[in-house]
Amino acid sequence: MRTFQLAWRNIWRNRRRTLVTVGAMTIALVCTTLYGAMVQGYLATLERDALDAEMGVAQVFAPGYQERPSIYAVIPDADALVARLDAAGMTACARLLGGGLVAAGESSAGAQFRGIDVQRDAAVLVVSRGVVDGAWLDEADPAGVVLGRRLAHTLGVKPGDELVLLSQATDGSIANQLATVRGVLASVGEATDRAGVFLTARAFREFFALEQGAHQVIVKRPDVVDLPALEARITAAAPGQQVLTWRRLMPTVATMIDSVRGLVAFMFFIVNVAIAIVILNAMLMAVFERIREFGILKALGVGPLEVLRLIYAESLFQVVIALGASLVLETPLLVLLSARGLDMSSLAGVSAVGITMASRWYAVVGVSTFTGPAAMMFFVVAAAVLYPAAKAAVIDPVEAMRHA
Repeated sequence: MRTFQLAWRNIWRNRRRTLVTVGAMTIALVCTTLYGAMVQGYLATLERDALDAEMGVAQVFAPGYQERPSIYAVIPDADALVARLDAAGMTACARLLGGGLVAAGESSAGAQFRGIDVQRDAAVLVVSRGVVDGAWLDEADPAGVVLGRRLAHTLGVKPGDELVLLSQATDGSIANQLATVRGVLASVGEATDRAGVFLTARAFREFFALEQGAHQVIVKRPDVVDLPALEARITAAAPGQQVLTWRRLMPTVATMIDSVRGLVAFMFFIVNVAIAIVILNAMLMAVFERIREFGILKALGVGPLEVLRLIYAESLFQVVIALGASLVLETPLLVLLSARGLDMSSLAGVSAVGITMASRWYAVVGVSTFTGPAAMMFFVVAAAVLYPAAKAAVIDPVEAMRHA
């Protein structure tokens, strides 16, 4: 029996039913593909914004610093560690961290002072590109500082205004200094927005009387991240120090990303279950309408397996048509969404788990964007058609030919 030729003719004997079934498959494929691409884009943007701004893919601290931060708990050979990480194929920068107060006029607020190597830090993190008012730090201007957005608003300052920095130096003296606001950052993250004060490393060391060491070494996020292998490489380059990946530093964000991925899978499952019900109903109707036909086929010597193959071939043709139609519909939309994205400027400045939302949301398109929904559709159709096909395969030819 010429199974595929007969199957092709059969699916067009009832055009309306075929078009409804194919249409449902097409809509499901387009929706799941676009949804998956946009969610992957959201997760990629969330991870990028979290890691590229100030987190990095991993950070190195002196033992115990994360549990009890202290100005005295430093990595003594931070520069040598950064050089070893560079030699191992990673890019890293060292930072100095300290707490204190900042005051301007009659306003004051708690501050997180961050001393940085301006050039090195810019090669690892993108926070330096987030200045919306004024300019970033300059080694030639050690008195200049850059503030987080909310901190600048709390103090009521703008570029060119003076600040008073207060803290306790490592030698026990009171650290105080006049500084000039060089710039104000856009919204970066909750902690930076609320209390971030950036200084040059030289200004930080003079302010806190800290001659050597660094409190934090940040490793840049590589293009391809195998997190366990990367952690092992960093640990090998930093013996005796505490190495924490971003998933341990930001467990809430990591859990959120994992949960969203699970939600995507659940969404795909729900959509495909609905499509399976449509297909099951359509194929059952097709079997009941063609009982006499199947009876005649079996009376002519067509075996149960051949009947099964015929019905599966009909379903295969419908899936292939739906895949082609969905590609035609979704490809231009994916190109548009990946190139221009969706304007989310109305959410600019809004934070989720401490990370500021991006103003534009792009789709991320890869091979899995298409293969995932397609594979799921083939599986769902194969499962949905099994019962009607089996019913047709075992039908009694005598009873079938008597069917009205």
